[in-house]
Amino acid sequence: MQKQYQYYYFCIMAQTIFEYFKKELDDAIILVRINPNSYEGIELIVLKNNQVKKTDRLFNKSIYEDLEYDGFLKGNTLEINLHLQGISEHK
Repeated sequence: MQKQYQYYYFCIMAQTIFEYFKKELDDAIILVRINPNSYEGIELIVLKNNQVKKTDRLFNKSIYEDLEYDGFLKGNTLEINLHLQGISEHK
């Protein structure tokens, strides 16, 4: 029983907590998800007609400075996942 518990604990500790950013434009919303360990992520561009363009990205360590410079704000997991599933609408 002890080994099973240790394995479960290790799996939980190994999970990545992504970071999310958002920028609203007149005709679109840009959503970014970053894995802070590997700098892999995705970029979603949600257009006014609710079309979603997804791009897999590999960022570098300066991505946080770039996002701040470009006016991105902290985003959240719910919004990006709703758009990935096609549930949310751009308003």
